[in-house]
Amino acid sequence: MRYRLLGRSGLRVSELCLGTMTFGEDWGWGASREESRRMFDAFAEAGGNFIDTANRYTNGTSERLVGEFTAADRERFVIATKYTLYTRRDHPNAGGNHRKSLVEAVEASLRRLQTHYLDVLWVHAWDFLTPVEEVMRALDDLVRAGRVLYVGVSDTPAWIVARANTLAELRGWTPFVGLQIEYSLIERTVERELIPMAESLELAIAAWAPLGGGVLSGKYNPAERGKRAGEPTRIDPDAPGQRLTGRNLRIAEEVMSVAAAAGRTPSQVALAWLRGRGDLVIPVLGARSVKQLSDNLGCLEFDLGAEERARLDGASHVERGFPYEFLEREDIRDYVYGGFRGRIEDRRRRG
Repeated sequence: MRYRLLGRSGLRVSELCLGTMTFGEDWGWGASREESRRMFDAFAEAGGNFIDTANRYTNGTSERLVGEFTAADRERFVIATKYTLYTRRDHPNAGGNHRKSLVEAVEASLRRLQTHYLDVLWVHAWDFLTPVEEVMRALDDLVRAGRVLYVGVSDTPAWIVARANTLAELRGWTPFVGLQIEYSLIERTVERELIPMAESLELAIAAWAPLGGGVLSGKYNPAERGKRAGEPTRIDPDAPGQRLTGRNLRIAEEVMSVAAAAGRTPSQVALAWLRGRGDLVIPVLGARSVKQLSDNLGCLEFDLGAEERARLDGASHVERGFPYEFLEREDIRDYVYGGFRGRIEDRRRRG
C-alpha cells in the first residue's frame, strides 16, 4: 500500500479507501459484526488507513462498528463520514445540507464513532435548497471549532463545487479537498465535467462503486452465471437493474478477457484501470466478505499495460459532448490558434 495526499491538503491517505456501507446487517444484505471486523483487519494489515462511512449507513451501525474497530488506535486512521441524508421521517429538518442538519448529524456521528473529531466530513448529496454560502460557512465553523479537520463533497454537480470552492477561497473559508463520485469502467460520464473540474481544483477523487455494483466482476455475464448454476445470484444493493445493460455486460466481458490473459481476476483488472486514471483517484472498496476484499486488494500487485488499457478504454468509451468535441475539431482549433497550437508548450495541461 502506498499513500497519497488528499487533494491540496497535507493529509496522507492510503491509495485505496475502505467503504463501510456493508458494515452491519440492518438493511438485510450487509456483513455481520464479525465479518466486518475481519474486513477491517485485512485492510489495516495491508496498510490501509482511509475509512469511509456515513451517518445513514445501516441505520448508524456502520459508524458504530468503525468507532469500535478504530478505538484502540484512533490516531492511525483517517475516518471520513457524511451528512445530508435523512435520519428521521417525522420532521423536515432531519436531512439536507443546512446548518441544523449539519450540526445534529455531526454530533451524532461523533458519539457513534467514539471520537472527538472527524478527519473528513463529506456533504453526502446536494439538496438544491440550502445556499452554497450557508454550507461553506457552516462547514468552516466546524473546522475552526476543531470538530472537523477537512471537508469534501459527494454527488454534486461540477458547477456547484467550483462555485463553492471559489467562494471559500475569496472569503477565507475552508475549501473542499475532495470529491466523491461514482466512477468506473461503466460510469465514465463523470469525465465530461466532474473529473476535469477536480483536476483543475486539485480535489481528491474518491470513486465509489468502482466495480459498477459488482457488474465488472463478471458475475452477471451469461458465461459466469452458467458456472454458478444452482447458486443464488443476488444483485448487489448498489447495482440496480439499470446497471445490467447490454453495454455494461459487454464492458464486463472485455474486463474478463483482459483478466484471463493477465492471470488476474476481473475485479482486480477493473480496479487497476481506475487506479491508473491519475494520482488524484482513490477507489472506495465495498465488500461483503473478507474474501471479496482480499481479492480487491490484489489490484495493488500489478499495473495494466498500454495495450490492456487501450482495450478497456475502447470498450467503455463515452462521448464527451459539447463543447469539448466542438472545440477539438481541426477547423475550430485553427480558428482559435491560427495554426500555432502545436508550437505552444502548455506545462499546465493534464491528461
